[in-house]
Amino acid sequence: MNEIWTERYRPKDLDEVVGQKHITERLKAYVSSGNMPHLMFAGPAGTGKTTCAIALARGLFGDEWKGNFVELNASDERGIDVVRGKIKEVARTAPLGKAEFKIIFLDEADNLTSDAQAALRRTMEKFSKVCRFVFSCNYSSKIIDPIQSRCAVFRFSPLQKEDIENYLKKIVEKEKVKIDSDALEGLVHVARGDMRRAVNSLQVAASLGKQITMDVIYQTTGMAKPEEIKKMMETALAGNFIGARDMLDNIMISYGLSGQDVIKQIHTSFYDLSITDSEKVRLIDKTGEIEFRIVEGSNERIQLEALLAYLVMMGGNKR
Repeated sequence: MNEIWTERYRPKDLDEVVGQKHITERLKAYVSSGNMPHLMFAGPAGTGKTTCAIALARGLFGDEWKGNFVELNASDERGIDVVRGKIKEVARTAPLGKAEFKIIFLDEADNLTSDAQAALRRTMEKFSKVCRFVFSCNYSSKIIDPIQSRCAVFRFSPLQKEDIENYLKKIVEKEKVKIDSDALEGLVHVARGDMRRAVNSLQVAASLGKQITMDVIYQTTGMAKPEEIKKMMETALAGNFIGARDMLDNIMISYGLSGQDVIKQIHTSFYDLSITDSEKVRLIDKTGEIEFRIVEGSNERIQLEALLAYLVMMGGNKR
């Protein structure tokens, strides 16, 4: 249990990467040719961007991959001095062994300042014979156009539920973890396409040393049960504001949720309510307003209770 499962079960080959076949097939072509352009991996967290970069380096360099693969996190050092100093120093050094070039992997590259990105594009051109860059980012729009035009862009999509479930089953089998079938489905729901979140949540639940149930999953992942959120909203729509507020208190205390956590789950529950599409549109509009106020610093309890009051009034107009 001392080792993080996301590292222990990280795929070591491009064929093992889950749910991104349209990307891995193109990357395997680079491995076959022994060459590659600068790359940009864009997409949500936990979808395999870092894994693909490491697997690509393994395929290109074999046993020498660690000496020719440099990983830097742009969110730690994001200014122009880093590009002119640290990155440039790494880029100008020759690759090890028989490799013709090395790979610099810039994780969270969208955190680089505009000045740093502008300085980086010249480094990419000057040392392209001995160095290739792989940029990893959540939002490609934050990367300046001159860098994007120098890269082959790969867009990662959230993983499908089936892919996450099958991968978790492999881990459960190897770790000999006892888990209920509905708890496994709960993990997939909590992950929302993020494999890292799914595996980390499974390890936290397994660390309790007992049978993993649905209750354990939601308690360890900091999420309320969807049915509890739905019941709270239905209670408000039925006109029982005090009952709905008591349910809100219980949810926030029992699961230790913040106002933003609750508002996100409320948003996903709208589509399960027995109301018309026009009413769902009004609810989404109101929820967006409440979420904005919470982010801007308003009291989250007051804002959440205001949303429940709005549901009560909406239900009252129907009665």
